[in-house]
Amino acid sequence: MNKKSVDDKLPIYKLESKEKVLKYYDNWTKKDNYNQDMIDWNYTGPKNAAKIFSKYASNKSINILDAGCGTGLVAKELLKKGFSNFIGVDFSKNMLDLVPKDLYQKLELIDLNNPLEYVDNFFDAIVCVGTFTYGHVKAHALDEFIRIVKQNGLICFSVNEGIYQKYKFDKKIKELENNNKWKILELKKSTYIVNKDVKAWFCVAIKNFK
Repeated sequence: MNKKSVDDKLPIYKLESKEKVLKYYDNWTKKDNYNQDMIDWNYTGPKNAAKIFSKYASNKSINILDAGCGTGLVAKELLKKGFSNFIGVDFSKNMLDLVPKDLYQKLELIDLNNPLEYVDNFFDAIVCVGTFTYGHVKAHALDEFIRIVKQNGLICFSVNEGIYQKYKFDKKIKELENNNKWKILELKKSTYIVNKDVKAWFCVAIKNFK
C-alpha cells in the first residue's frame, strides 16, 4: 500500500496541529462515538500489541505505563492476559473521561511530545498503541520512553504504516539499536484498523544498555 492511500483513510489523518487533533477528539468522544467506531472498524491494534507484549513479559505484576491510553482499550486487552498494574496517560481529557473506572491505578493528562515528568528507570514496561500516527506523537518520544523504563524493561509500540517512514520512525528505531539504547526483540507489520485497510508496524524492544 502506498502512503497516499493511507493518508486518505481517515479524516483525522489530515490534521497536523495538536489543537485540531484535540478538537477532533472532543467531538469524537461524544455519545461514545470513538469506542463504537473502534468496534465498527475492527481496530485490532490493542489486541495485537497485548499478544506480542505478553510473549516477552512473564511477570504479570510489573508496573506498565500505557502511553497514549485513550479510552483504555490496550489496558483492557492486557488485563485479559493477566496484567493489572497500569498508569495511563493521554493528551485528551475527553478520552480519559471515557476510561472505565478502576482500570488504571492512575490517569494523567500528558502530551507525549514533551519531556515527561517521571524519574529515570521508573517503569517496568511501556506500551504505546495508536499514538504514533498522523498528527500525534513523533519519534523523539522513544528517547523519553527509554529514559523512564528500567534496565531490561520492555517497550512495546505500534506505528501507523503511513507515517513509519514519513515521520522517520524506521530510522529512529535503527538508530536506538545501533547506539545500544535498546535491542529489538520483534518488529513486524500486522493488522491495525482492518475495515479501513490500514496496517501498522508493531515493535517490542528491551532496554539492555549499561
